[in-house]
Amino acid sequence: MEQQETVLKNWREQQELAERMLPLLGKLYRDRGIVMKMYGRPLNNASTVDILKAHRFVKQYERKMLDIRDSFPVLEAMAALELGPARVDLGRLTANYLKLEGDKPALDAYLRGELAEIVGRDGQPLAEPQDVVLYGFGRIGRLLARLLIERTGAGNKMRLRAIVVRGKKGDDIHKRASLLRRDSVHGPFNGSIWVEEDESAIVANGNYIKVIYADSPDQVDYTEYGIKNAIVVDNTGKWRDEEGLGLHLKSKGVSKVLLTAPGKGEMKNVVFGVNDDVIGPDDTLISAASCTTNAITPVLKALHDKYGVQSGHVETVHSYTNDQNLIDNYHNGARRGRSAALNMVMTETGAAKAVAKALPELKGKLTGNAIRVPTPNVSLAVLNLNLDKNATVEELNAYLREMALYSQLSEQIDYTASTEIVSTDLVGSRHAGVVDSSSTIANGNSCVLYVWYDNEMGYSCQVVRTMQKMAGLSFPFLPRA
Repeated sequence: MEQQETVLKNWREQQELAERMLPLLGKLYRDRGIVMKMYGRPLNNASTVDILKAHRFVKQYERKMLDIRDSFPVLEAMAALELGPARVDLGRLTANYLKLEGDKPALDAYLRGELAEIVGRDGQPLAEPQDVVLYGFGRIGRLLARLLIERTGAGNKMRLRAIVVRGKKGDDIHKRASLLRRDSVHGPFNGSIWVEEDESAIVANGNYIKVIYADSPDQVDYTEYGIKNAIVVDNTGKWRDEEGLGLHLKSKGVSKVLLTAPGKGEMKNVVFGVNDDVIGPDDTLISAASCTTNAITPVLKALHDKYGVQSGHVETVHSYTNDQNLIDNYHNGARRGRSAALNMVMTETGAAKAVAKALPELKGKLTGNAIRVPTPNVSLAVLNLNLDKNATVEELNAYLREMALYSQLSEQIDYTASTEIVSTDLVGSRHAGVVDSSSTIANGNSCVLYVWYDNEMGYSCQVVRTMQKMAGLSFPFLPRA
C-alpha cells in the first residue's frame, strides 16, 4: 500500500507540473513565436498527458525518461527571457544541461548561451502576414487547415484566408465545417468551429476563413475578399503541370502556387529538408512531391551521404485512398476498380523515380512498386538497398538514430526502437518518415530498412514547411547539434 501511495503521489506531482507548463508554452508561442518540442514531439497544443508521454518518449534516445521536475525549471527560465521566434527542443536543452559536469553555469546563463541566436531578438519574421488559400478541401486540405489554424501566433505569420471548392449545393458549408470538426482517422478538431452562413465563412479558433465556390482556378478575384499576394495550395491533384497550375496565377490576388502532388515536366519537386534550397524568391509554381517521396527521400539521403547507395528497390505498402473504389466498380486505372476495403491491390508508384528530382545522385538507381492495403491511413516503405560500404544492423540503427535526433533532417526522420509498434500507433506522426529500427536487416553491403509514415499528417506537415519557405519564413532550430 505504501508503494502504491508513493507512485500515485509522484504521478500527481508530475501532472501538476505539466498543468503549470501549459500557460508557459502558450505564452511563449503566442507572444514570442517559440515552437516547443520534446525530442521532436510537439508540445504546443498538447494536453498534460501528452506532455508527460513526451517526457517518457525521451527514453528511446537517452536510455531513460526525462523527469518533468528537471524540464519545468528550464521552461520557466525561458519564459523570463526576451526571445525571438524559433523552434526549440526543451528535452534536448534540459538533457544537455543535466549532462554538464563540474561547476555548472547557472540555468539563466546556460540558456542565454544556448539560445544566444534569439536572445533579445523581438523582430517579426515577416513585415506582414502571408495570406494562404486552400484550393480543394479533401483529406490533405482539411489537415492543412488544422495545421495552419493551430499555428496562429506571433512566429507563424501565415494566415488561412479562404478555401475554394466546387459548386455550392444545399448546406454545403455546414458539411465542410463538420468534416473539419470531426475526422474518423485524426479525431476531433482541437478547438471551436462555427459557420457564418450569410457571409459564406467558417470561423475556427478565431480564424475567419472565407468559403469560395469556383469551377476553375482562374475564376476567382481574391482581392474582392481582401486577399493579396496569396500562396494558393492546390490539393485537388487535378492540375499537375505548369500550364494547368498556371491558371491560378491568372486570378487577382495570387502570387505563388504550391501543388500537393508530384509535379510534371520541369516543375521543381521539393522534399523539405532535402532540397528546399532550390526554392527561389521568384519561383511561382512549386510541387511538394508525394507522401511516399517525402517519407523515403530523407532516409535515402542520410544513407547515401554516409554509405553511398548503389541501387535499390522501394516497395510501398500504402493505405487506400479516395481514388480507389469502396466496392468493385469501373475505374480507369489497372486493378484500382476492385474494392479497396477488401483487397490488397498491386499498383504502380512513381515515388522511386521521383526521388531523383529531389536527390539527383540517385537517378536511375531505384525501382519501385506499391501495394494498396485495407487500412485508411499510415503506410510503410520497404527499402531494399545495395550500399557502397558494408554496414551492420547496429551501425545503421545508431547512425539513423543520430540523424533523427541531431541532424538537419531531424524534423523529417523519426526513429523507433519499439518491438510492438503497429500502423495505428503512427497516426498523427508529424515526421516525414519513422525508421522501424527493430526490423532493420543488414548483410555485408545489402540492407533492408522499414520506414513508417502517416501519409496524411506527416505529408501535410512537410507541405506546411515548404509553404513557410515559399513565404520567406525561416526559424533557427535550437539547441544546435
